[in-house]
Amino acid sequence: MGLWLRGAVLRALRGSRGFCRSPGQPSPLPAPQKVVATWEAINQGRQPVPEYFNFAHDVLDTWSQMEKVGHRPPNPAFWWVGDSGEEVKWSFEELAKQSSKAANVLEDACGLRPGDRVILVLPRLPEWWLISVACMRTGVVMIPGICQLTEKDLKYRLQASRAKCIITSDSLAARVDAISADCPSLQTKLLVSDSNRPGWTNFRAHLREASAKHDCVKTRSQDSLAIYFTSGTTGAPKMVEHSQSSYGLGFVTCGRQWMALTESDIFWNTTDTGWVKAAWTLFSAWANGACIFVHELPRVDAKTILNTLSLFPITNLCCVPTLFRLLVQEDLTRYKFPSLRHCSTGGEALNPDVREKWKLHTGLELFEGYGQSETVLICGNLKDALIKSGSMGKAIPPYDTQIVDDEGNVLPPGKEGNIGIRVRPNRPFCFFKHYLENPEKTAASEKGDFYITGDRAHMDEDGYFWFVGRSDDVINSSSYRIGPVEVESALAEHPAVLESAVVSSPDPIRGEVVKAFVVLSPEYSSHDPEVLTRELQEHVKRVTAPYKYPRKVAFVSELPKTVSGKIQRAKLRSQEWGK
Repeated sequence: MGLWLRGAVLRALRGSRGFCRSPGQPSPLPAPQKVVATWEAINQGRQPVPEYFNFAHDVLDTWSQMEKVGHRPPNPAFWWVGDSGEEVKWSFEELAKQSSKAANVLEDACGLRPGDRVILVLPRLPEWWLISVACMRTGVVMIPGICQLTEKDLKYRLQASRAKCIITSDSLAARVDAISADCPSLQTKLLVSDSNRPGWTNFRAHLREASAKHDCVKTRSQDSLAIYFTSGTTGAPKMVEHSQSSYGLGFVTCGRQWMALTESDIFWNTTDTGWVKAAWTLFSAWANGACIFVHELPRVDAKTILNTLSLFPITNLCCVPTLFRLLVQEDLTRYKFPSLRHCSTGGEALNPDVREKWKLHTGLELFEGYGQSETVLICGNLKDALIKSGSMGKAIPPYDTQIVDDEGNVLPPGKEGNIGIRVRPNRPFCFFKHYLENPEKTAASEKGDFYITGDRAHMDEDGYFWFVGRSDDVINSSSYRIGPVEVESALAEHPAVLESAVVSSPDPIRGEVVKAFVVLSPEYSSHDPEVLTRELQEHVKRVTAPYKYPRKVAFVSELPKTVSGKIQRAKLRSQEWGK
């Protein structure tokens, strides 16, 4: 008989999903530490993954029960601050109530059922977290996206995923309307707004009227939870599918040991809701009973971040290294962070100079971690562990992470190779299921007994990993992963471009930026280069997401190619980085 995890954790369930009680007596709830220890044991492979698991039912509702009987500090579960200073605070009990109402909206107003897919594209509004939990309660598969998606991006994602519903705000509604006729699977458009729009269902209006009573769908641990689109070096973005348990139970150790979260903490991750790190935050923080703090941040600004850290009792902070680079350029002597005690970073390589400056001015260490859309935390500098400056830290269980050659053979310490995660004979549960509807890509990502991350590093004698670089061509600018083919395809639509190659180029603030090498069509060869550069940059912004545009453009007579005619991006990249 499969376990329904909350019953296992509380040891109070017998057959059904209700709490078992002696006549007239409430069941005693375990201390938070005992609950988290159970989840962490599963995360690390010391206990089996239950047959049934649902994060909303087994984790969030457990915290709600503990909250009711005083087993959790009185700080909120969710704390949102708007750009104008307005605030929203939810306890776990209120989160359960509001997410149950949202679940009824998804089922009743949208007609969604378990396994249906919904694209969720919202800025940092409270509804993003509410709807994410509602998807868990209903068994609906969420597909987050960033608000910079263009009509072309939205159309591709809707068609590829066959999503039945899209949920977004006023800023994207017109773009959806422009392409919805080309998306036959799309049945419902849900608008998060205080105003109405023809052809759209208003989420806030329905939420106000919805019942707070909802029976959480009983999901198996391996049922689909979320899909993320990830950029690669060839072809269109791929769909990475995660299960209820891979994310729901896979981030307990990450939250406890890397982010150093407890039920008393208030955690702020400045990431965009469309990126995978937003999910990392949700599952890491709430699995450990911590409060998720969110600032609307319509514009990412260093002074706003520093002022927020000064004004609010934020204890734990996570930013990408690019943001920390911006923060240390400010006069940090003007700010005091009375509550801040732990800082983590990831998404790109951390410059040791940034780490040293941050520690000098704040007294706080930066704990770097490494992972992918396909995984949870692969390796990291954990709390209380010795940090070797410039290292990504050690491997995190249950992953058996090694440095391997191109055939999947383990390499000795000090030898550079591919970062690989052992997937045979047993595939870790906290791992993506596959690239959806792309078995060739899934198969190509494995060599021997290992999944190959596409990143290169070496491991020292003490087990610390040292990042070298990517073995593919994906550009990582301010933690935005940009596939060169997407940018090259956009450039190809401009009549001035005969052919192009896109690579990363070093940048002191963003780490690296997009640079395009362009061979011009003959009729454009005499045009003013500066004018044409701006024209091409604006063209790319219109055709694809604006963050992908080439910040640097070089006009060349030809591109380096192999004998078979393939463009050698590696040569251009080496030229840019002086290798």
